[in-house]
Amino acid sequence: MVAGRVHGMRLENTFDVPAPPERAWDVLMDVPRVIPCMPGAELTETVDDSTWKATVAVKLGPMSFLFASDVSRGETDRDAWRARLDVVARELRGRGSGQAAITSTLAPSDQGTQVTIVTDLTMAGAVAQYGRGLIQPVSAQLVNSFAACLRESILADEPRPAATAPAKPVSGLRLMLTAIGHWLRHPGRPTTTGDHPEGGSS
Repeated sequence: MVAGRVHGMRLENTFDVPAPPERAWDVLMDVPRVIPCMPGAELTETVDDSTWKATVAVKLGPMSFLFASDVSRGETDRDAWRARLDVVARELRGRGSGQAAITSTLAPSDQGTQVTIVTDLTMAGAVAQYGRGLIQPVSAQLVNSFAACLRESILADEPRPAATAPAKPVSGLRLMLTAIGHWLRHPGRPTTTGDHPEGGSS
């Protein structure tokens, strides 16, 4: 990790899809289909069946960051309907780094399948210098967007085609304003746990 402030957090999302766990599991196992759901991410290389490379573009106010990311399949337990993706990212100009463990768990529900996504995220360097007050709500919005995209992907009849255009950088300013609006409407309510992307919040 790059020297400097280190910031870690855990973000959780839960949503239901009208599809059996087997269908949702097939989507989770199709990592090249999952990576484009990460905001600002673009798949650049398939190394093997369990390892991929991607870039992630992030814009925080006047600062733009481009991360080279190594994505690998972590612990996978089909009997428990649980799978993990591990992401190690480094900013190409040496201004920061990050690591994430994204654990998805499926459970049968009245609506079909309940999907729970837990993201353990650690950042260091210039990105972490923004501090908890900004990083946490912005990261929560990014994870919300990922969960919403993943839900749509599970519901889709056909796999999404690979993106041909460069991924659009994520605007941290836009996400920060959304988070501030959330705080003003719901003072004291956390933005990182229990947000359901299909409920209309974005």
